[in-house]
Amino acid sequence: MSVRETVQRLLDDEGTTYAAEAGIKLENKPAPLYRLLVLAVLMSTRIKAELAVSAARELGEFGTPQKMCDATWQQRVDALDRGRYARYDESTSTALGKGAQLLIDRYHGDLRRMRAKADGDLDVLRELLTEVPRIGPVGADIFCREVQLVWPELRPFFDEKALAGARKLGLPTKPERLAEHVEGHDLARLAAALVRA
Repeated sequence: MSVRETVQRLLDDEGTTYAAEAGIKLENKPAPLYRLLVLAVLMSTRIKAELAVSAARELGEFGTPQKMCDATWQQRVDALDRGRYARYDESTSTALGKGAQLLIDRYHGDLRRMRAKADGDLDVLRELLTEVPRIGPVGADIFCREVQLVWPELRPFFDEKALAGARKLGLPTKPERLAEHVEGHDLARLAAALVRA
């Protein structure tokens, strides 16, 4: 099977982004970008991806930093519990509240302002993302991997986890080489499929 055929099969079988799985219609707008950040926070913990996705779906009712701040700690815990994110529910509820307040204070609740501050520099963006509670380098990578769908200056972005999937499947492990086999708007889907691999 050729590289292009393998990539197409991956996209067909596993090419749903985690954001889409969580019910996030990713657009370059404040609310969907914030919901993606919440998903990255949840996926940063040592927990199964499907539980993080389920919890992100439940937290969708608090889909802006202001709504997250306005929710009580207990309301956030309850949403996490409905998503079966019970093991880390209390500390995560606190982190989500603090992270939402940080985004309001620094970026008026709009991650596009963080993007503008990074000015196309991936390293700066990743550093800014890690200022959000519970977002470390892995969480920043998760966010960048998914947001490349609507922030094309990040393309092609394949983190170590996606590249490990490529290696396992005998695909190129250089991002530029992988990107040759899909259209730009499919890079986030390919990255998600490689992670699942």
